[in-house]
Amino acid sequence: MRLDPLQKYTGILVPLFALRSDRDLGIGDTQAAREMVDWCARHKISLLQLLPINETGDDNSPYNAISSMALDPTTIAVSPDTLPELSKKTFQELAPDSLLKELRAGSVQYRKVKPLKLRLLREAFNGFKKQLEDKTSERARRFLEFLKKNDHWVSDYALFRTLMELHDNLPLWEQWPETYRDPDGARAWLLERPEAERRRFSETIQFYSYVQWVAREQWLELKAYAGAQGVALMGDIPFGIGRYSADVWGNRSLFDLYWSCGAPPETFFKPDLFTERWGQNWGIPLYRWNRMREDNHHWWRARIKGTSEIFHAFRIDHVLGFYRVYAFPWKPEDNHLYLHLTPEQARGRSGDLPRFFPNDDKDGHSRWLNQEHGEALLKMVLDAGGPTVVVAEDLGMVPDYVRPSLLQLGISGFKIPIFEREKDGSYKKAEEYPSLSIATLATHDHEPVAALWQRWTLEKSAEAQHLLNWIGWKGEAPQIFTSELHAAICRKLLSCPSWLVIFMITDLFGQIQRFNVPGPMSDSNWTERLSCTIAQWDQNPEIGSKVETVQKLILGSGRK
Repeated sequence: MRLDPLQKYTGILVPLFALRSDRDLGIGDTQAAREMVDWCARHKISLLQLLPINETGDDNSPYNAISSMALDPTTIAVSPDTLPELSKKTFQELAPDSLLKELRAGSVQYRKVKPLKLRLLREAFNGFKKQLEDKTSERARRFLEFLKKNDHWVSDYALFRTLMELHDNLPLWEQWPETYRDPDGARAWLLERPEAERRRFSETIQFYSYVQWVAREQWLELKAYAGAQGVALMGDIPFGIGRYSADVWGNRSLFDLYWSCGAPPETFFKPDLFTERWGQNWGIPLYRWNRMREDNHHWWRARIKGTSEIFHAFRIDHVLGFYRVYAFPWKPEDNHLYLHLTPEQARGRSGDLPRFFPNDDKDGHSRWLNQEHGEALLKMVLDAGGPTVVVAEDLGMVPDYVRPSLLQLGISGFKIPIFEREKDGSYKKAEEYPSLSIATLATHDHEPVAALWQRWTLEKSAEAQHLLNWIGWKGEAPQIFTSELHAAICRKLLSCPSWLVIFMITDLFGQIQRFNVPGPMSDSNWTERLSCTIAQWDQNPEIGSKVETVQKLILGSGRK
């Protein structure tokens, strides 16, 4: 499956965790993704976009992963059918029908789902250990090959993940005993443990390596299957990596832990007072780019290669960070201490103020330096990605040089109508979008258009009229989000010159569910699941009619 930006395609964005299937364990997995691929193929949708699938920490955010390489165990389809080492009896004992019914109801219950999957995977691993002693085992051979090929990351990750078990499965390595706050110290510490304890640690390390092998095998199979169905998989690489990650723990010299990356205050996004005043503080460390250049960006190249192996395309989240990134001289957990301070008071407390790196972007020379910096790094990304299509999330406070730079590099940016404005506040014409772009109504961070319409009509906002003008709506404004309005918006988006149009699943269905509200920490973020299983979509009258309408619009637009 090769995407060609000279052709026109239609895609769909859906967070994996939001998908339901008849066999899931309370969260979407590779089996659900396989069903989603079949659904896309039936409905003439050529691309399935997912959020990052790297292993998350206790906040469950796919954009705050504990590893740039390790895949989240929750994405694994765990059953006797998918894991030959897992017996049906063990599965039924650990995952009885009553528990599965509970987990499949409502939103994702991470505190129950994650431990269940890991218990089942450990039982499967116990069965797999016997195969490791059998030199004729094909699965054992593939596992050992995986270890050899991925030793540059999996050995540190598995050790890190094992040490997490000593600390309530939390990755807060800065709070661990100093003796194992880095891989060398941890391995020296392990050598001093009693023999029985070393054996237990060794087995746990092997278990987490096994989990990663199983995950990657399933995702490689999924990519091959999707390609055979004519559906491309698009992954996601966040610009940053979590401070409390195996990467930072194991490669300290590549990261500047004094600074915490984020985004400056902006016009549209003001979910809370801190974000409005200071911007978003994500807590991810700055990269030491000079140090990374010394080994030809080996860490980044490995990260991109790992993603390219299991996706046909990937989106770079916050591509602006390659050009210049906004950073805070304090951690997110200290935001409350700065909320009401003046800049002078904040400087006095922290010793500095939030600012852009590597240059401040305030004058022409500084902007030129940042542009050169970003282009050099993105050329490295393109080189490492090879034939994999690279696209860029270029939203927010975008410097005027970034989008022309991306076009020159052949990288598609995003066009979201509500953010593409003329000076009078009206939407820019969709007909003027560049062909090398991706048009969408919203990302996972935004309200679906149905929710926006609901809010705008209640507030009697002028935004509603801007949208109607953009689609060329004739007649009175609907007071509710009607099927006719939904179809008109979809038709307009599909008619634009952008080579790829992507509908978030909730925009395709005309629903109001939201997957994430950036900034504030909330238990509801990353937990929303769709109302019914993929198999039930076409039988659901409300969903089925919306999908049928959009499918006809896709066929009429000439898109693949």
